[in-house]
Parts: sequence; C-alpha cells; structure tokens
Amino acid sequence: MFDDDLLTYLETYLTEERKQRFSDVLQHRTKHITVAVEDVYQLHNTSAIIRSCDVFGVQDLHVVEDRFGKRLDKNIAMGAEQWVDVYRYQTTADCMARLKGDGYQIIATTPHNDSTMLPDFFPTVKSAIFFGTEKEGLSEEVMQQADGFLKIPMVGFSESLNVSVSAAIIIQQLAQKVRASDLNWQLSDIEFLEKRLDWTKKSIKDVEGIIKRYLNA
Repeated sequence: MFDDDLLTYLETYLTEERKQRFSDVLQHRTKHITVAVEDVYQLHNTSAIIRSCDVFGVQDLHVVEDRFGKRLDKNIAMGAEQWVDVYRYQTTADCMARLKGDGYQIIATTPHNDSTMLPDFFPTVKSAIFFGTEKEGLSEEVMQQADGFLKIPMVGFSESLNVSVSAAIIIQQLAQKVRASDLNWQLSDIEFLEKRLDWTKKSIKDVEGIIKRYLNA
C-alpha cells in the first residue's frame, strides 16, 4: 500500500520548483520501451547510456555484467543514475527471463541479419532494446532468442557506431515515436507516485532520520 501521507510530508522539504520539476519530468517517462546492455567493456559507455535514458525519458536500464563487472562511471553519468532505475544481472539468461516475464519483446540491435531499419520500426508492444559489446556485438544467446532485429541506416564506409552513440540515436527515435502515439506509454498512477517518492527521498539529506521521526510521531 502506497503511503500518500509520507510523500506529502517529505515533499514539505522540497521547494515548489523542485516538486513541479519532478512532476513535469515524470509526465514524459516511459517503461513501454526499455534498454538492455550486454557485457559492455568500456565503463564510460554504460554510463553514457544511462544518461541517454534519462535525457530521452526511458525509466529503466538493464545491465548484464557477466564478464567485465560493474560498468558505471558516475562522472560521465553526471547524476543520471539517480533518476534512472538500473537493474543488474550476472547472466544474459537472467536478464531476458526477467524482461520476457514482464511482457517485453526482445529486439536485438545489429548491423547484420535481416534487420528492420530504425525509421521503419515502431514498438507497438513493450520492447526491450538490446545493445552488445563494442567489438563483438550481442551474444548468440540474444540473437537466437530475439523477437526482432533493428539497425540504424548508414551511408558511409563504416558499418558500426560506438555503442553509446547507437543507443542514444535509437533511444531518442523510439521514445519520440512512442510519445507521439496513442499507445498507453506513460507510467501508471502508482509508478508515478512511487517514483515521486523515490526522487524526493534522494533529494533530502538525512532522509532516513527524517522518516524515522515521522513514523515515531
């Protein structure tokens, strides 16, 4: 059960501008599309992808850390990790099982295969967009279980982009398409409230002490 009274109380510690900013941003947040990165080696790339998710309104990022461990550079993410929910997995299988269980189709990004061009792709159902390592791309596990393939049109000699650049382009394009559609793409009412509470807590110093005093009052 969501504690409306706690949210109301904690928001007294915020300025009106801060509260309005949270509401304005959350109005544009979506979980209809989500992003998954698999074993990205360069830690600044994962951090940059988190920032792109925040900038373009994608609430969740799923990170597989099987081979290279944690790949988050807070200096590059520039605080975006506070506003984006990052879920970490030790294996690709765990990540895909979670996403499929939550009703997502798996879309693999690859310049090869019979991929759909980005301008021609529209996520009519909940879609998890997978990005792979800088040199090797996605694992065979993802490629075999993917429900579809996606690529960015290119007209130069190079046939690939840096993974964080590819992610930024695709996230921006898909988020824009979804928000302009008639899909039910926004956060649910309860998701909206839970995220308001989460962000409010992250904005208050000694919030645990404040909550403890509130509960004991």
